[in-house]
Amino acid sequence: MNLEGNQNQPQQRDEDVPILITLFNRTFADYNTRLVLGEDEPVYLPANDQCPYHQIVFAHGFFSSALHEIAHWCIAGEARRLQEDYGYWYCPDGRDAQQQANFEKVEIKPQAIEWAFTEAAGRKFQVSTDNLNGAEPDRETFTKNVAAQLACYQEKGFPPRAQRFIDALTATFSTLAKGSAA
Repeated sequence: MNLEGNQNQPQQRDEDVPILITLFNRTFADYNTRLVLGEDEPVYLPANDQCPYHQIVFAHGFFSSALHEIAHWCIAGEARRLQEDYGYWYCPDGRDAQQQANFEKVEIKPQAIEWAFTEAAGRKFQVSTDNLNGAEPDRETFTKNVAAQLACYQEKGFPPRAQRFIDALTATFSTLAKGSAA
């Protein structure tokens, strides 16, 4: 496991994003769900009268944002996937210590799955405490909690959609790595 702390540094657009979008859309076509590059905040939008498919909109074209949003989708049950942002209320940046603790508690599982996705894509994972303007988070403890959840998934198995995407990422990005090494 790559155990990296998040420096919450800006990311640059990534040439692998179109590959990731195509991979997700092909892998999960049977779920009528598409990965969509967004400009601002990420959001999950269920199908409606204006759009016949569900959308996982990720932020600013960032590869890691896409993986994070996909991880949330992999955990959400069928009823949650029929609600905008899975029916959850999001407390934005600027959280106090209690709000941050609550945020971290619900982020452990998706970030553990994101970590597995990131490694399957041959990249380095960084936890995200996502609170630049609020209480100083305990990054070390949060990272350890996410790592422990990742180890649990590795031992007992990932949720089915997460495992399906890990397999797709591994097949795609290991092939790309071999092609670029030639």
